[in-house]
Amino acid sequence: MPRRRAPQPPTLLRSERMLDVDSGEIVKPGELLIDGERIVDVAPASVPSDAVVLQLGDVTLLPGLMDMEVNLLLGGPDHASPLTAVQDDPAVRTLRAVANARRTLRAGFTTVRNLGLFIQTGGLLLDVALKKAIDLGWIDGPHVVPAGHAITPTGGHLDPTMFQAFAPHVLPLTVEEGIADGISDVRKAVRYQIKHGAKVIKVCASGGVMSHTGPAGAQQYSDEELAAIADEAHRAGLKVAAHAHGDDGIRAAIEAGIDCIEHCSLATDATLDLMVERGTFLVATTYLADGMDVSHAAPELQAKAAEVFPRARATISKAIQKGVRVACGTDAPAIPHGRNAKELIALVDRGMTPVQAIRAATTVSAQLIDVDDRGRLAPGLLADVIGVPGDPTLDIGVTEQVRFVMKAGEIYRNDAPHPS
Repeated sequence: MPRRRAPQPPTLLRSERMLDVDSGEIVKPGELLIDGERIVDVAPASVPSDAVVLQLGDVTLLPGLMDMEVNLLLGGPDHASPLTAVQDDPAVRTLRAVANARRTLRAGFTTVRNLGLFIQTGGLLLDVALKKAIDLGWIDGPHVVPAGHAITPTGGHLDPTMFQAFAPHVLPLTVEEGIADGISDVRKAVRYQIKHGAKVIKVCASGGVMSHTGPAGAQQYSDEELAAIADEAHRAGLKVAAHAHGDDGIRAAIEAGIDCIEHCSLATDATLDLMVERGTFLVATTYLADGMDVSHAAPELQAKAAEVFPRARATISKAIQKGVRVACGTDAPAIPHGRNAKELIALVDRGMTPVQAIRAATTVSAQLIDVDDRGRLAPGLLADVIGVPGDPTLDIGVTEQVRFVMKAGEIYRNDAPHPS
């Protein structure tokens, strides 16, 4: 249960501008009346006498942004390689997540999907624990939609032993930790994640760039296994996100009824058209193709990146042109936590308008996670509000310069100059 806060007086946020995400129009001035966790009025005609007025100055108010693919349990302040599967125990992983959650929230991302632990935890769902701690107010962080352990076949991309090509038995893993082969095991793996608090299921449908699994595009689960995973999740009311670079894996995931494709690097035009037809979401993680540091990776992995990344950029541009439902996701810490807005800049570079990129991180992401209480600045919605300098509809780069962050009515960042 979220913590109960002591009653506070209403708060009026005043700024130079705010964005109406639906219309794409800038509204001047920006005024929001907040009471408790919710927005109660926009441009209010009257303000309660006991309201606290915050003058935020020359900023544009936006809905809190959303990142649909992060792993808060990996990486950290030093931005070193996150692939330390035999060096971190679950306690250290969780402490990493505390720092990464705070950094992500202060960057203006108030909701995230944590997509798959793919680490040895003894069956503990560390991202579920992280969500509980944030919801209880013990630590600062975004709203978290946890996946628990990613479901992957033995030797699949999200089998953590593959990232550093470990010898046999160096890192034993269980079905509860997502390593599952065959229909009965994949069903058990999904059921275990759901039992212990997962709110989305992550599955590995194709190879990857940064793992020793052969071609990045190779399909790794059979059609029947993918269908079983989707069936188990959907009967529990959860969506499924599939890591998939290759066209065969992407198409198989779509045909299995999987709801969301992560990366989608090598999709053909026909497969993108199928995504439009089925309404399948795409989390493009397209900034990876520009900004991921692969300089310390093994030569064969660098070669895969050199082949896949240019093609991935072109694929995402096609997806945008065709009208695929693209939601914002970074795959942090593949890019550093707290630099999530780089993805918005990359989406604009691939062909979105700045407003479309903001929608990818607000209204489209809200649709993906089946919530209607955020993604806009409107009465009745959660008071997830951020402030950025300038006009993001003209310069999406200002989303990297967040000055103000409010989540569920609480302020976590306010860099506005205070009048003397």
